[in-house]
This record gives sequence, C-alpha cells and structure tokens, in this order.
Amino acid sequence: MNKEQLERKILPLVKKPVTYQGNEIGSVHKELTADTIRFAFAFPDVYEVGMSHLGLKILYALLNDQKDIACERVFAPWPDMEEQLRTRNLPLFALESADPLMDFDMVGFTLQYEMSFTNILNMLDLAGIPLRSEERGEDAPIILAGGPCACNPEPLADFIDLFVIGEGEEVILDLLKCYRHNRDDRQRFFKEAAQIQGIYIPRLCTQAEDGRLIWKESGEPVQIKKRFIKDIEKVYFPEQVIVPFTETIHDRVTAEIFRGCGRGCRFCQAGMIYRPVREKSLDCIESDIQKILENTGYEEIALSSLSSGDYTQIETLIHDLVERYQEKRIGVSLPSLRIDSLSIDMLEEIQKIRKSGITLAPEAGTQRMRDVINKGVTEEDLMGTVSNAFQKGWGHIKLYFMMGLPTETTEDVTGIADLAEKVLEQYYAVDKDQRNKAVKIVLSSSCFVPKPHTPFQWMGQETQGTFREKQQLLKDAIKSRKIQYNWHDAATSYYEAIFARGDRKLGEVLYNAYQLGCKFDGWHEYFSEEKWQQAFAQAGIDGDDYALRTRDFGEVLPWDFIDMGVTKDFLRREWDKAMAESLTTDCRSGCGGCGIQSFEKGWQCHGNHEI
Repeated sequence: MNKEQLERKILPLVKKPVTYQGNEIGSVHKELTADTIRFAFAFPDVYEVGMSHLGLKILYALLNDQKDIACERVFAPWPDMEEQLRTRNLPLFALESADPLMDFDMVGFTLQYEMSFTNILNMLDLAGIPLRSEERGEDAPIILAGGPCACNPEPLADFIDLFVIGEGEEVILDLLKCYRHNRDDRQRFFKEAAQIQGIYIPRLCTQAEDGRLIWKESGEPVQIKKRFIKDIEKVYFPEQVIVPFTETIHDRVTAEIFRGCGRGCRFCQAGMIYRPVREKSLDCIESDIQKILENTGYEEIALSSLSSGDYTQIETLIHDLVERYQEKRIGVSLPSLRIDSLSIDMLEEIQKIRKSGITLAPEAGTQRMRDVINKGVTEEDLMGTVSNAFQKGWGHIKLYFMMGLPTETTEDVTGIADLAEKVLEQYYAVDKDQRNKAVKIVLSSSCFVPKPHTPFQWMGQETQGTFREKQQLLKDAIKSRKIQYNWHDAATSYYEAIFARGDRKLGEVLYNAYQLGCKFDGWHEYFSEEKWQQAFAQAGIDGDDYALRTRDFGEVLPWDFIDMGVTKDFLRREWDKAMAESLTTDCRSGCGGCGIQSFEKGWQCHGNHEI
C-alpha cells in the first residue's frame, strides 16, 4: 500500500485520519539505501496517547540522527481503522512511509502499562508477523521491547525476541551497532547482543528446577543488569520534536529536569527502578527548552521528573522561564509535585499565564498509613499548603489516594474522607472577600497493585470484592457535596497485578485473551472481564495465585534475574520498616544502602561526591 492509496481509499472512512498520515511537522522521511537499518517504534496504544510520550520523541529523534538508521512510528489503530485493514487484507504500516512492518529490520515496543499487552499481539497479527518468537523466520523483523514493564519481562517472553532493560539512549545504539555487524546471521546477532549490558534474550535461557533462569549453553544463572545514563548532562535531547496536527493527551513541550527519585515511597516502582537521582543543570534545561520552543511553537512547558519540586534549583528555574516567556504567553507546568516540596509562591509564579487547579497526592488518609508507605508528609503539611492556596485564590484542588495498601484498616479508608473534609474546612476558614467564590475538591482513589522491585513486591493484592467494599465505605463517608469522588476499576487493577508479578506461563493466557478478542484492556469501554476469565480457564491457570497470593521471602520471584540496582536485601529491610511504621529519609539526606551506589564501577551518587 502506498501513501496515495491510503489517503484516497482508506482514510476518508475512519474517524481520525490525521493520526495515520505521518506527515506532521518534525516527522522524518529518509531516503533508504541497502545499508539502512529500518526501525519501527511501536506504541501499543492509540496515537493520541503515544504522541504524548517523551521517550518516544527522544528515541525517534536520536535514531533518525544516525546516518544509516531510519526510524518510523506505528501505533495501535482504533477499531475502525483495524476493521478497514482486516476487511481489505492490508498489513499494519508505519506512519512515515506507509510501508508494512514486515519490511523493517526491527520493531520496538514500549511497555508502559500491563493492560496494553494484548495490543502488542494484535499489532503483530495485523502486521502479518508471527506472534511467537520461535515461529519467526529470518524474513520477519526482530521484535524488541523496553520500558518500565520490562523490569519483569517474563509474561511477554514468548512473543518478544529481545528486551531492553533500563534507560534506552545508549543501549539502543549499542544494539543497532551489533545488528549492523551481524545482520546476515540472526543467531549470531542474538548471541553477541546478549553480551551487551541491559539486553535480555529469552530464547537463550531456560528455567531450572528451582525456578531460576539459567543460560542454555553454560547452565550458569542468568543475571541481567540494567543500563542507566551516568552523565545526564550529556544525554541526548532533541532540538526538534514532532508536532501533531491533532490534539493529544499532552500538547506541550516536555523538558526532563532530572531522573530518579530518592524519596523511597514503598509502593512506587518508578522510584526504585529509575535510581540513582541525576539532575540536569539550569543551563542544560533552559537550552533544551529554548531549542524546542523555537522549532515547535508550543505554548506550554512541562518540567518533567518523578517529583519536579525536588529539583534543587526549581524556584530559580521557574523564575527564569516565566521571566523569559511570559510576554509570549508560554506557560510552565509541574506535572509531579509533593506536598512537602510545594511552594504556593512558586505556583503563583508559574500560573501567571494560566491558573489551573492544584493536584496533591497524600496517598493515604491517616498518618499511620503514610508512615507505612514512607510518604514522609504530614497532615500539617497538607493543611498548610491548601490553606495558603485558598488564601491566594485557588478553589479547585485534586487529591489522589491509594486504596488496599499493606496493613490498611477501615479507619484508614474513612480517614481519606476525614482528610478531604478537613481540606474543605480550610477553604471556609478563609475570609469570603479573600477566597475564591467556588470550591471543588476532587478526591480520586486507585487500587494498590504490588509491583516488582519494590518493598511491597511480596504482598498479595486485595480481592476485587474488598476493593469495592472499601470504595463504597469511602463514598458513604463523604458528607459534603463540594467533594467529588472518583475511583479506579478494581477489575483492571486485578489483571494489572497478575501481569506485573507474572511468569512465562502467562504467555498462554495472553495468547488466549488475544484470540478471544481482548485489546485496549486499559480502556473501560473495551475491557471484558468475561473474556479474561475464559482465557485463564482455557490455560488452566488461576489468576489469584499471581495477584492475591502473598509471596514467601525465600521464594524465587520471576523477576529476580533482573538487576535494577536496588538489592533484594534493601527491599526486605524496607518491608520490615513498613511493618514497624518507620520512615526512611530521602537518600539525598543520607544513604539508605539501596545498592545503587555500588551497582556499577566508577559510579557514585549525589553528584559524584562520596557519601
């Protein structure tokens, strides 16, 4: 299928044709030669979601900056586009060229969310690529995957040829260099690629009787170390990014200000697997932003990190950006803020252009529960922040909580409602002449999902019935109409927990679910629990064993062979401290001995100063 056929015969029949055209400002269209390595970056969700992802933008630009590599994009098509492709027997194609994915050397999926796994199988099938790795011949592209869900790759091991573990900017170039030297011999490529730090190739491994993975050739235990960028100042950042013609989830420039997080929230996988903390300098950040703004015309700058308020020069950075771009009406936003790092004066500064609501994440309704999860914020912190906000004219505040955390009681659940009511009281404590005329508190709760490489990785998830009872309990405990309550679906959280802590046996379940029509499982309107139950029944596998069972501390976990830099001993110590309701300080205030300090030769945390 060529571009002309696509635009003339198919795109007029779908709702969002612009998401399949691939000719946006900033998109790259290279002339191909016999030496060109063709790489398709695959996002297993729709265009509007994928084009908001910073990692896609970075790797797309990085690969296209290489002389002999041509990178294109492909997204999960909406059902109306899939219908057109299947009806006409046309393969899934890359946006820039409209060429079938079978024409590419590699197709790389990003794994951001467990509930997108069926989309990967659907995209492979639409492309005419055999689903299982063992069924692919030399003529099929190599299928690789990376991203946060790759820290437990086993549920997808049957379908993915090669996993990238850790940060991708350096390892992807090492991998493509290896491919360049071995593209005529795939088996040799796999053997040599397995020697690259951060690369895991499932076909080279098998499971020993004790559950551990061993290399087929040597019989030695498998241990895959993640890759991370040591000098964040020198990490690649694009000067030009693609500017979509249609609205996406986030229409803005995203500037990364630091990586990692030293806070140590015990439920948070990102805070563990993205260690160590590495900050960019002011000059580096401001230079990145200026170049992208000049080349895109965006009107908002998002300062991205796991906890943006923890950047050591955040107030200076915000002041500089507001001063520089205020006249151009370019706003600044901080997507991730902690209550204890939140300065209302700082928020006033960034909202001189656009005033929006304030989003805060206490995570738990009682101090006891916040200590269990090592949140490190108090009720006084929260009340001080919201009181100041109401005095400065804010009226809309969002509060995020997590339900089903280890040791949670009914008092902890109703404590969420109590905390929201106390926030509302802070509004009414402000003089009428001073406060906003309207107040709205939006309270949201998600369901706790135990994740690999966290102190809570051994903990079983609560049942769907228990979650729903707690959601109803919280709903009943809220008395004011000024407080709106939203909650996350317990069913999808259950399946997320299964695949988060799953092993290779789940490949059969995933295949069954795909065959039954499961896709877009993270979208409420497409998720079918009935089909998932059938998929597990066909495989003879009990999902409860993965999601609900509390693991023994001595048990071999499916992800034990992946070394993310944080030791199992540290995670166990943090579990014990959680049960004792004891806090661990931010690692920048004192090393907690997580293991990342000695993870790699020549690396030292905290700006390369001795601890």
